Amino acid sequence: MAAEIQKVRNEIHSLHILGVICGLVAGVWLGAAEAPVKLVTAGYSPFAISLCMVAGVFTARWTFPTLLKGTGYVFADLMEKKHLIVWAILAGALWAVANTLTVFAVRDVGLAVAFPLWNTNSLFGLLWGRLLFRELEGASNRNTGKVVLGAVAIVIAAIMLGFSTLHGSGPQAAHSIRGFVAAIGASLMWGTMYVPYRKAYLSGMNPLSFVTAFTIGELGTVLILTLALDGGTHSTAFQLFHIRGVLFWLFLGGFVWVIGDLFQQFAAKYLGISRGIPLSNTNQLWGLAWGALVFGELATANSAHKLLVLAGSVIMILGALSISTAVSSGREHTSRHEAVMRECDRYGLDYYRTLAALGGEEFGREGDERKRWWDYLIVLVATGIFVWLGLRAVVPPLKMDFAWVIGLSVVLLASLVVGTWSLWRWTRFS
Repeated sequence: MAAEIQKVRNEIHSLHILGVICGLVAGVWLGAAEAPVKLVTAGYSPFAISLCMVAGVFTARWTFPTLLKGTGYVFADLMEKKHLIVWAILAGALWAVANTLTVFAVRDVGLAVAFPLWNTNSLFGLLWGRLLFRELEGASNRNTGKVVLGAVAIVIAAIMLGFSTLHGSGPQAAHSIRGFVAAIGASLMWGTMYVPYRKAYLSGMNPLSFVTAFTIGELGTVLILTLALDGGTHSTAFQLFHIRGVLFWLFLGGFVWVIGDLFQQFAAKYLGISRGIPLSNTNQLWGLAWGALVFGELATANSAHKLLVLAGSVIMILGALSISTAVSSGREHTSRHEAVMRECDRYGLDYYRTLAALGGEEFGREGDERKRWWDYLIVLVATGIFVWLGLRAVVPPLKMDFAWVIGLSVVLLASLVVGTWSLWRWTRFS
C-alpha cells in the first residue's frame, strides 16, 4: 500500500515539474512574439496587424498538431468530445477580440504600459479556476499562499518592468484612457478564455486537438471584426497582404506565438489555470529583454528606471519560484478528480479513460497517430508559405542589435528543445 501511495506521489510530482517547464517555456516564446506588434507604430490599422498575425497563427496552428500527432488523431479526439468543439471556437473568438484590443492598447499607451496591464489576466484566470473548477480546493494554506502571492508578485513585477521603459515624452508616455481600457479589456478576455481551456482538459482532450478547433474561432472572429469595423474590403489589412516584406514578420510573430501558446496549453492541463497561467506570464520579462537588448528601449533610461528593471526582474523570478514549488497535495487532486467526474457525468465520458488522459496517458489511440499523405501535404504547404514570404522579406526599418537577436534566438531554441523533450519523455505529447 505504501509503495502505491509513493508511486502516485511521484506521478503527481513529475506532472507538476512538466507543467512548470511548459509554463516557463511558454513565457520565453510568448515574450518574443510581441516584437512584431511594434509595426503598429508605422501607421497600420490595429485590425490589419491583428488579422495578419492571426493568419500566421492559423498557418502554424495546423502544422504542429499534424506533425506531432496527425490529422487522424486530432479529428478522432474532436469527434469523441464533440461538445468541446464549440468551447474551442469560443476560446478562439475571445482570443481574437483580446489580441485586437492589445494592438489598440499598444498604439494608444505603448507596449511598456499595455503589456503589464493585460498580463493581469492571470488574476482573472486564478479567480475563474477557483470559482468554476474548484482549483486549490483542499490545498494547504501554504500552497494556496504560494500560488496567490506568486501570481500577485508576477503582476506587480510586470507593472514595474513595464514602467521601467517609460522615460521621456514619446508615445510610450502618453497615457490614454482608451488605451488603458483596451488593455484591461484584453486582460478580461484572455482571463476568461482559460475557462474553455480547463474545461477541455478536464474532459481529457489533447491540447493539440483543442487548438485545431480554436484557430477557426480566432481567424473567423478577427476577419469579421476587420470587415465590420475597419472599412470592409478596403481595410489596410488587405493591403498588407500585398506588402510581402512586412507580412513575413507578422506571420513569424504568429508562428512564435503559436509555439508559446501550445506550451501554455500543456501548462494549463498539468498545473491548472491557477498555476500555469501566471508562470506563462513571465513573458513580460522576456518581452522586456527583446525590447531593451534588441531594440534599445532602455538606452536612455536613468538609474531609477534601471533599478525598476532589476527589482521587477527579481520579484518576477521569486513569484515564478513560489508557484513552481507549490506542488498540489492529495486532497487537491481529489477535488480535481471530482471536477473530472462532473464533466464525465454531464457529457457521458468514460471517467477512468478521461482521468488517464488528464495524467498524460492515452489508451487505444495509437492507430490514430499514423500519418497520412495529406498530413505531409499540410506541413509542406505551411512550410512553403513561410519560405515564400521569407524570401521576399525585408529587414524592418527598426534599429536592432543583431548580436542580441542571435543570443535570444539561441535561448528560444534551447527552451524549445527542453520543453519538447520533456513532453515527449513524459506524455508523448498527450
